[in-house]
Amino acid sequence: MKLNCITLDDSALHLLTISKLINENQNLQLLGGFSSPTEAKYCISTNKIDLIFLDIEMPIINGFDFLDGLKVKPQIIFISIKENYAMKAFDYNATDYICKPVNKARFNLAVDKALTLIGIHNIDDDDDDEFIFIKSNLKKIKIYLSKIKWIESFGDYVKVITLHESHLVLSTMKSFESNLPSNKFIRVHKSYIINLTKVENFNSKFAEIDSFNIPISRNKKENLFKAIANITQ
Repeated sequence: MKLNCITLDDSALHLLTISKLINENQNLQLLGGFSSPTEAKYCISTNKIDLIFLDIEMPIINGFDFLDGLKVKPQIIFISIKENYAMKAFDYNATDYICKPVNKARFNLAVDKALTLIGIHNIDDDDDDEFIFIKSNLKKIKIYLSKIKWIESFGDYVKVITLHESHLVLSTMKSFESNLPSNKFIRVHKSYIINLTKVENFNSKFAEIDSFNIPISRNKKENLFKAIANITQ
């Protein structure tokens, strides 16, 4: 199940940014990106909308007044350039409040809150229930493989970078790599293992994941190119 959502923002740039993040999140279905409150209200009245990404300071009507005019209120994630509206936002039972500029990790964290409140699981978990247990801070933690972006060497530890957090694990890279499926993870450098499904761009020197450039060793690039070709077939 996906959440039907719209976004309302008077800034064309911010509207484009949020729409792009919505389209990249497989738990969301974008039904419209609006700069006009009237058009957004009409969309809500004629469609089942689960979630609104809502700006606050707009020239015709502000976000709070817009909500006051709705008969049925979906979940709301406020997105504002200012922090001082946060307390009032939660008077409107906001699911979350994000300050601009919005980054992908913070956006996805807000979406996870919306999914939890509506009582459904993240599609990532449903589609890929493979997981491992790691020991971090004296606790064993269950990590879904679909949530891991990359693993990097960190002295006597490895750092596991997931969608929303990171964990330090006492392990060698070689040992940790042996616990990962080779069709989804690949060692691209002595200090980095990456999740192939998270790669957004790559060349002979770097693989980009969430705007982070991960170095590729000269002797690893052919293996990476072949691995990515295999998962995209």
